[in-house]
Amino acid sequence: MAKRPVPHMPFALRTASDAPAPSRTLIEQAYTQLRDDIVEGRLAPGEKLRVEHLKERYSVSAGTLREAITRLASDALVVTEGQRGFRVAPIAPEELEDITQLRVQLETGALRLSIRSGGAPWRQAVEEAWQALSAEEPIAPGRRRLWEQLNLRFHEALLSGHDSPWTLRVLRLLSRHSERYRSYAIQLPGSIRNVHDEHAEIFTYAMAGQEARAALALEAHIRATPDLLIAALREGRVQLPEGG
Repeated sequence: MAKRPVPHMPFALRTASDAPAPSRTLIEQAYTQLRDDIVEGRLAPGEKLRVEHLKERYSVSAGTLREAITRLASDALVVTEGQRGFRVAPIAPEELEDITQLRVQLETGALRLSIRSGGAPWRQAVEEAWQALSAEEPIAPGRRRLWEQLNLRFHEALLSGHDSPWTLRVLRLLSRHSERYRSYAIQLPGSIRNVHDEHAEIFTYAMAGQEARAALALEAHIRATPDLLIAALREGRVQLPEGG
């Protein structure tokens, strides 16, 4: 007996698993926008991330937004609440001190190795990053986002002579968390700090091959923002938002 032909399944009867996955480009865009809003404080620490509300804000589907939020949870910028959804990760002085100590250990060690082993391509990358950053210092109002990008580029260029992709990945994550606190520190009234001179000192010592002095200058630079912010918190001149 001849087999009956299998009827063609109409598109309307396909299962949910057959639906196309969210565009990776849309997920990346939503991730970047969410990350920037968290880092810059537009989404406050502890704030609940309501998908139905945020999908309108970022003009993406709920599925795309959940994918982006999941990535942010992997970056520790978002925390999960079991079946209750997601919240922006809280911030605290103790966390800032922990992040700072880890950055000092990793970055100064990587800088020393980069100065020892970095060749002409490394020197060129550092010089180009330094020139681009210098052109944006002191930081102009309304251009902090660009400065942050150039600042990250300069720090990564300094460490790029040390061939360790994992070091750069970890430090990039720590840098994002540090930037959250810098958003509050930069608004402190009466703070006296010449970031350009700090960068210039690191650059000069690195290019001169003086690894010990370069490492000390980098450590002082990394600790400057946390020291200012923690002092202001202890003196009651500023409060970190708790969200809710």
